[in-house]
Amino acid sequence: MFILGDTAYGSCCVDVLGAEQAGAQALIHFGPACLSPPARPLPVAFVLRQRSVALELCVKAFEAQNPDPKAPVVLLSEPACAHALEALATLLRPRYLDLLVSSPAFPQPVGSLSPEPMPLERFGRRFPLAPGRRLEEYGAFYVGGSKASPDPDLDPDLSRLLLGWAPGQPFSSCCPDTGKTQDEGARAGRLRARRRYLVERARDARVVGLLAGTLGVAQHREALAHLRNLTQAAGKRSYVLALGRPTPAKLANFPEVDVFVLLACPLGALAPQLSGSFFQPILAPCELEAACNPAWPPPGLAPHLTHYADLLPGSPFHVALPPPESELWETPDVSLITGDLRPPPAWKSSNDHGSLALTPRPQLELAESSPAASFLSSRSWQGLEPRLGQTPVTEAVSGRRGIAIAYEDEGSG
Repeated sequence: MFILGDTAYGSCCVDVLGAEQAGAQALIHFGPACLSPPARPLPVAFVLRQRSVALELCVKAFEAQNPDPKAPVVLLSEPACAHALEALATLLRPRYLDLLVSSPAFPQPVGSLSPEPMPLERFGRRFPLAPGRRLEEYGAFYVGGSKASPDPDLDPDLSRLLLGWAPGQPFSSCCPDTGKTQDEGARAGRLRARRRYLVERARDARVVGLLAGTLGVAQHREALAHLRNLTQAAGKRSYVLALGRPTPAKLANFPEVDVFVLLACPLGALAPQLSGSFFQPILAPCELEAACNPAWPPPGLAPHLTHYADLLPGSPFHVALPPPESELWETPDVSLITGDLRPPPAWKSSNDHGSLALTPRPQLELAESSPAASFLSSRSWQGLEPRLGQTPVTEAVSGRRGIAIAYEDEGSG
């Protein structure tokens, strides 16, 4: 038995890389989990924390927020409170006729048969919808959070629910300890406004840094190739950076990058940036899709997708890039940040790699077309350079002696 206590990326993902290094044949994941499918077929068992829920207080809070007994409502919760949802629904069903209970979407065991019909799976949860019903028809009642939380906006699990839920449906939350409720409409509006701002920043960007935020979640390679194709089609240059967990000090080494896109699990992509000292914004893959694909979003789509797998071919939410002759690429677009008119991007084939490396000059010279090189040439100080033959020859002179706090030639005063 091995205890894996440290992860290279988010601790909510199954550490299949550490399990492979230890030669493990199975893995037990303790604590919070994003429930993203692992990249490798490894048997995984989840042990979630179970938090006590005051059912009577939650029932009163639900009745106060939902006076109409015929209104369709979904019961949601943080993973630690999921064990109490069925008991809560049992107390509510005598009065409420259209009640739906969600459950954690644990990955299916390797080799197991999927149930038929498969329930809808979104936001890391399963929704047993009746035939002909859609999730966009339901309001939401979320059990979770804490009265002691300094900032509820820092909860990535609740953030992905608020971003992806239908804007026209009510969404309320309830503290499982006190039964205190809150209408989450204002918080959802703030989150969507922030995401729209990030989309505008991505549209203005010329250089995009793609941060590899996971190596253990399924389809991360396909998602990385998809994002690179998006940036290329939009006429942007992209760099793939594998830095582990992003920090301001790491990302400050790439000043030529305009925006960063974190390719991670849904909770990792929406994780709060507590330091607030990042020089450039960090986006989720959905925001880059909205910025680079002129055919986005498809009709009837919820405002935000939280998992990069929803953007890939085979997903019902996938939207293919328009052909190069499409008029969508020529649509005038004005930046809402700078007020400038954005030029239409030149559509480039993803198979033409040579055109990305060399660009002909009028004098028939070949020069490397690199945003990083042009950014460096525009800086007044470009680092220590030999400058051989460009500086006069002088004799060496004695420099200062001592330490920076007190050199020998400085006075003691």
